[in-house]
Amino acid sequence: MSDVLAHLWQTIEERKLNAPAGSYTAGLFAAGLPRIAQKVGEEAVEVAVASLSQDDEHVLAEMADLVYHSLVLLSARNLTWEQVEAELARRFK
Repeated sequence: MSDVLAHLWQTIEERKLNAPAGSYTAGLFAAGLPRIAQKVGEEAVEVAVASLSQDDEHVLAEMADLVYHSLVLLSARNLTWEQVEAELARRFK
């Protein structure tokens, strides 16, 4: 995991445990898995649409949103990015 993803993951896990007032991430956890899954779906669609009609900067911004929400989803399911990497590695065997 890159330093950026590791730091983001740590922040997401902290927000899950401590739920500071006003935190968007804590709000997602409070809303529950259906809302988190909905956000992942929305962001995936936004990436697809941006890739067809927007500049690279917009595509990157939408992809960052998708990665963030995907990490929140993993955390909500008590899964990790390392497990995703392990699955990708398994597929290359």
